[in-house]
Amino acid sequence: MKIQKVTDPAFRKYGKVLEGYNFGPLLKEMKHTPVPEDVVYVPSVEELEALDVEKDLKNRAFGGLPIEIGYCNGHNKKLNAVEYHRNSEINVAVTDLVLLIGHQQDIEADFTYDTANIEAFLVPAGTGIEVYATTLHYAPCHVNKSGFQCVVVLPRETNTEIDFPMPKDGENGLMTAQNKWLIAHEDAKIEGAFNGLKGENITLD
Repeated sequence: MKIQKVTDPAFRKYGKVLEGYNFGPLLKEMKHTPVPEDVVYVPSVEELEALDVEKDLKNRAFGGLPIEIGYCNGHNKKLNAVEYHRNSEINVAVTDLVLLIGHQQDIEADFTYDTANIEAFLVPAGTGIEVYATTLHYAPCHVNKSGFQCVVVLPRETNTEIDFPMPKDGENGLMTAQNKWLIAHEDAKIEGAFNGLKGENITLD
């Protein structure tokens, strides 16, 4: 698969590179987070949310809404699933990483999605990006053998346990957490997920 750059014009339909933020302290604090052999995601980390950049991200990126700052770290080379939220997501690459992304608009009426539509983009270490609400995404892929580290910023309570009644009809059946709609590939064997990804479970070399 061709790996493009987030600075390429092709990325503009999926998101944008952020300018004018001081991510230095965030990158430094992330050095204390683990990088497992698989993938770990933690929605909210107090040490990250205590940094000055939290206020900047809250006010500038999310218009004053309460936010959570967490991370996704580990080793990964596969697509496995795609997810979307009702809002943009901010990612800050602590290491070089690759995002496999697509368009929510390409989801079929039966909530299946053809993985042939997926594109790959390199996010260089130290780069912050906004990933638009209509951009399908999931765990990053590592570039270096040491794994990847990625800061994840979302409205507060996103990706936490659903604490309200939710019928399983239609799009509701894709919800696996609050503000999280997910379509999995059957090869990934994600428990409780809707296996609607058609085609190859994309794997990067």
